[in-house]
Amino acid sequence: MSSRPGAGLTAIVKIGTSSITHDDGSLDDAALLKLCADLDSARQAGHTVVLVLSGAIAAGMPALGLTERPTDLGKLQAISAVGQPRLLERVGAMLGSYGIVAGQVLLTPYDFVHRSQYLHARETFGRLFDLGVLPVVNENDAVADDEIRYGDNDRLAALVSHLLGADLLLMLTDTAGFFTADPRLDSAASLIEEIVEVDDALEAVAGGTGSGRGSGGMASKLAAAKIAAWSGVRAVIAAASSEGVVLDAIEGRPVGTSVQPRTQRLASRKLWIAFARGSSGRIVVDEGARRALVSDGRSLLPAGVRAVEGAFEAEEAVEIVGSDGRPFAKGLSRYSAAALREVAGRRTGDLPEGAPGQAVHRDDLVVLP
Repeated sequence: MSSRPGAGLTAIVKIGTSSITHDDGSLDDAALLKLCADLDSARQAGHTVVLVLSGAIAAGMPALGLTERPTDLGKLQAISAVGQPRLLERVGAMLGSYGIVAGQVLLTPYDFVHRSQYLHARETFGRLFDLGVLPVVNENDAVADDEIRYGDNDRLAALVSHLLGADLLLMLTDTAGFFTADPRLDSAASLIEEIVEVDDALEAVAGGTGSGRGSGGMASKLAAAKIAAWSGVRAVIAAASSEGVVLDAIEGRPVGTSVQPRTQRLASRKLWIAFARGSSGRIVVDEGARRALVSDGRSLLPAGVRAVEGAFEAEEAVEIVGSDGRPFAKGLSRYSAAALREVAGRRTGDLPEGAPGQAVHRDDLVVLP
């Protein structure tokens, strides 16, 4: 959508809970006002902006007299249902002071795997843009249990950047960007200004959850940047408090950490398989099968399977690993773990009648870097 005449660039701006709340979990109006001013500046410069806004759970906690984020899933969903309208009302009023009309869009990553839902979501965004509305996106926390548990909004923001063919995914946080080590623990940590490829070493540095008020953290942001890169979208991780950060990031001025996009763009279904679905197990394959998958773009046949790890059902996501134990692909298994163990190593002609000819079909498989 960034190619529309007069639309400038398209940016997905995601801000984390810790950047818009006080230490006690209540909403920080000054931070929200600063965010809205930044969004207005970007729009005034002719750019199209989507806001992915965390904080529904944090906004609901004070209303219910809670001071600590619960761990019980059902309670988190209930708190989110209370906080979401409060959060949107507050931000909508602030955007309104700039003459901006906000429109709520609630999504889960499941909206990106079903083709009809994917196209409908994209059409909805297009209509909102045509009306001059600034879409405010959040996870549908009240029903998206996996996302409350694992993803925060970083991954969702990355998927939205793919959906809209955005030019930029900007993740605003409470640190200046991605560092060589955790700056809260290591005074020698230095900012990494540009990342060409997200690799294992960087993921190890990223660590875990960042604050008690959110469920993201730098690991979540780096994972989202990886999704964006595979979508052909530049990603930036930067401090929400930086003056003019949104416009600077959109227009390419140095700010925070920039993650460069890959030249190869994954289709939405394969992006979903690779990054948006958790793995339920692992399939160990021989070297011949590995070559067939990586070099020839073939399906994984039962004959190439050497071992099956975990307990998964048919159509669940699995990692595919070589003899060295390192994952090199991911896909949807056509067998359950128990059924695949029964046919592992068998040639196609020796399979039981009615058994799938492929353990993982090439249409359901992504070779990872």
